[in-house]
Amino acid sequence: MKRTLRYYSLRFKRLQGHPPILARGIAIGLFVGTTPTMPLHTFLLLTLCLSFKGSKIAALVASWVISNPLTFFLQYYACWLVGSTFFPGRLSWEKMQPIMTILAKDQGYAGFKQSLNLLGGLGIEASTVMLSGGIAIATPLAILGYYYSLIFFTKRQNRRALRKYESCPD
Repeated sequence: MKRTLRYYSLRFKRLQGHPPILARGIAIGLFVGTTPTMPLHTFLLLTLCLSFKGSKIAALVASWVISNPLTFFLQYYACWLVGSTFFPGRLSWEKMQPIMTILAKDQGYAGFKQSLNLLGGLGIEASTVMLSGGIAIATPLAILGYYYSLIFFTKRQNRRALRKYESCPD
């Protein structure tokens, strides 16, 4: 776990580009990665990055950090929990429990695909609950991610420029 966190930390630090573009990419990645739209993540990331002129690489890395096999269970549970407060009674825990059981068993891609098929079989009401919960969680996360990453990348760019200036011979 520690090694994975260090790896993604280095990936973020090494991203190149203008701070606002990188920050938009991170915000898009956090937003899409938080929503329960797993089979469409890459398509949504690329489409939104092209629409809002965000960094595609930053979006992919942010999405991988927030949505990975270690976080699927928590992510889907949180989306269901929040979505159920908006639309009470539309998606009961009894309907959601088989999906969460499959995700908790960590059966890899096959188990995840099976859980998506079960979720898709629940219909439009389940999609409404899950997407509304995901969007409600993703929006503040994306906004915070944008501002914190903008600050981070701006400071990093300023430090690089200062080092470059200091290393130039007089």
